[in-house]
Amino acid sequence: MNSCARWAVSSVRVICLPDQCRQSNGMPGWTRKMLRPAARRLVRRLWLLGAIGLLTACAPSEPVRIGFVGGLSGRVADLGSEGKDGALLAVEQANAAGGLSGRRIVLMVRDDAQDPDKARQAVRELIAAGVQVIVGPMTSAMAEAVIPLADEAGVTLISPTVTGSHFSGRDDHFFRVVSSSAEYARTAANFLADARGARRAALIIDLSNAAYTVDWAEHFGATFAEHGGTVLRVERFSSAEQASLLPQVERMLHDRPDAVVAVAGAVDAARIVQAVRQRAGQIDLLIADWAASERFVELGGAAAEGVWAPQYFDRDDRSPRYRAFHTAYVERFDTEPGAASVAGFDAANVALAALSAKTDASVKAHLLAQTRFAGVQRPIVFDRYGDAARPIHMAVVHDGRFMLVGEGERQ
Repeated sequence: MNSCARWAVSSVRVICLPDQCRQSNGMPGWTRKMLRPAARRLVRRLWLLGAIGLLTACAPSEPVRIGFVGGLSGRVADLGSEGKDGALLAVEQANAAGGLSGRRIVLMVRDDAQDPDKARQAVRELIAAGVQVIVGPMTSAMAEAVIPLADEAGVTLISPTVTGSHFSGRDDHFFRVVSSSAEYARTAANFLADARGARRAALIIDLSNAAYTVDWAEHFGATFAEHGGTVLRVERFSSAEQASLLPQVERMLHDRPDAVVAVAGAVDAARIVQAVRQRAGQIDLLIADWAASERFVELGGAAAEGVWAPQYFDRDDRSPRYRAFHTAYVERFDTEPGAASVAGFDAANVALAALSAKTDASVKAHLLAQTRFAGVQRPIVFDRYGDAARPIHMAVVHDGRFMLVGEGERQ
């Protein structure tokens, strides 16, 4: 019996019925004579109602429910799984610290399988369950599918990894803790042109996430052209079809580019890199931030060595805050965290901070009022549209892991 229940029982015991009052504490028996049977029945009912009320007050509070939506199956499961694990760690740490005002937090996880219909169904289920905030989605294509539903229901989405630039500057219920794809693409184009001297590039993009890949390619091409560079060819494929990518790779290499850029998820980027290395071993290879995960390094093997990628995540961060996160993540999941792990942890903590606010304001209103939240590696600062920006660096795969390019670029 918990302390609240013990208090309730002891409180009930001090309430005496008329029959009992005659026998206890030397009280006179006139109570029984003066109270008619109907009155005694009323007292008994009031006594029972009081007892029930006291015990009901001791019942556990309803948990605080937040949602998670991401691709946990299929070819982009690495991104969704990392984001889910990061969010789960944040929730578990919050529960260990007492929850939200003593209420337990429950993370309701849904798999969108990188399918718009499944994503919409997942969000509908979470809205029906009464969540006020959802961590996710994880890709721009899924964001396109579910933002209208969230807006209609007044439920806030906080995405760890969606970067599509056309979501910027909108007054909606969509927030994100990372920069837009325009910033990643510009960083990549500037690097290839300035640091690598490239002037001829070929791109290959996955149309299954066209809201991200087409946007990324357009911003890359525009920035590359500012340096006198030319995008010779943009090859397209759909990871949903799982077809061979050799025809696209051979067409790209036929134009003799200085660099090949893969704008795809980790699984397909690894396939592209391996095919290019077999045919043009010394060419510069760059992958977009979507693929820059530990899964890419694992699948790419030796072919992944020397591949460049733009990203904000610093795996060698020595700050106490990151080291504490890293230790907790490895102990909980027995694997190294990736960029999506950090972003999922950050997004969930932003959601929890908004839900813990002692105001009647909506989650969206609170986020826009506070604007600045702690992050694992950097503060998260939202503009008036819920968009965030983080410094982006270039990384390279070296000895089987991503490392930032140049010690001086670390801040």
